[in-house]
Amino acid sequence: MPHIVKRRGHTEPFDSRKIYAAVFASCRNAHLSEMLSENIADSVQNRLEEWVEDKQDVTSEQIFRETITVLKALHPDAAFLFETHRDIS
Repeated sequence: MPHIVKRRGHTEPFDSRKIYAAVFASCRNAHLSEMLSENIADSVQNRLEEWVEDKQDVTSEQIFRETITVLKALHPDAAFLFETHRDIS
């Protein structure tokens, strides 16, 4: 698995559970059912795991952008909440 280069420059191992949790929260904030939120979060998590599979290092910004791209295809409202949450946190 690749290492993630964080915004402040340090690295950490890729953890797809963080993607799942963030996407799930965005889906729930978009008032989706728990089951639909789980399904979408699982789909995004799987797609991101495939996307990083052949990479050694990837930035958190690249992961953020790829997550938005995948999520927009599945649920644009949840993608909007995912994207804007980062701006205010």
